[in-house]
Amino acid sequence: MVFTGNANPDLARRVVRQLHIPLGDAYVGKFSDGEISVEINENVRGKDVFLIQPTCAPTNDNLMELVVLADAFRRSSASRITAVIPYFGYARQDRRPRSARVPISAKVVADMLDVVGVNRVLTVDLHADQIQGFFDMPVDNIYGSPVLVDDIQAQRFDNLMIVSPDIGGVVRARAVAKSLGVDLAIIDKRRPKANQSEVMHIIGDIDSRTCILVDDMVDTAGTLCHAAKALKDHGAAKVYAYCTHPILSGRAIENIEGSVLDELVVTNTIPLSAAAQSCTRIRQLDIAPVVAEAVRRISNAESISAMFR
Repeated sequence: MVFTGNANPDLARRVVRQLHIPLGDAYVGKFSDGEISVEINENVRGKDVFLIQPTCAPTNDNLMELVVLADAFRRSSASRITAVIPYFGYARQDRRPRSARVPISAKVVADMLDVVGVNRVLTVDLHADQIQGFFDMPVDNIYGSPVLVDDIQAQRFDNLMIVSPDIGGVVRARAVAKSLGVDLAIIDKRRPKANQSEVMHIIGDIDSRTCILVDDMVDTAGTLCHAAKALKDHGAAKVYAYCTHPILSGRAIENIEGSVLDELVVTNTIPLSAAAQSCTRIRQLDIAPVVAEAVRRISNAESISAMFR
């Protein structure tokens, strides 16, 4: 059985269409004071339950919907609860820098899911793979790259080169470049403070190339827009960006519209705002087939890794 909160019901509906099953019936609303109110409206006793709920903005509301829904399923005697979290929020604080008095928020969320009775987690393109180690339950982190690669191939770009926007994204970008059989370039940058980046230099010859920046998420789009400018300043003919998670917070849309980026391609792990939908430089791909196949395989105790061989 597949249920959803209010974070991304459209994705949940697409997933159940792929699986040829109905979407589970649950009420998810709020009390008059803003507290989350949920009720499961059908029998889930002994059922294998999948709860689709990205923890995107409004992050705290969506996270609370996730945990109270999971608690409701546990108290209603579901046999297994899988939290399907296409975008896993609170993932950027995944370690404690030396001498910094900060939380490890990703671990806090993992503990919350464990306490309310979640048995398994399914995510898409975690910000950092090591977050899986925070959970005392199985975690399947599937990849959005097959959807991105299929679209890149369909566009038939000339003189193509994949570009990692920073050193940390090299493994992800290299995997895409290998799938496409094209070269890889790397942008070395310094980030003076959060959500700001300064492009330093480019490793690789991108002159007259069609460059595709690959990243797991786009937040304020500052990194991508600065990277696109650096690439064009160094002779790139066209610059596109392919990112799994369209957070698009703050001035992201203004940054994109005022940049030299030719197009930003994202998936629907997070729903687009009205402003993002109206932006002609943003195009959204459907990741529901990949999520649905992962759900089917988990339910049938089949291999997830075989999806990406």
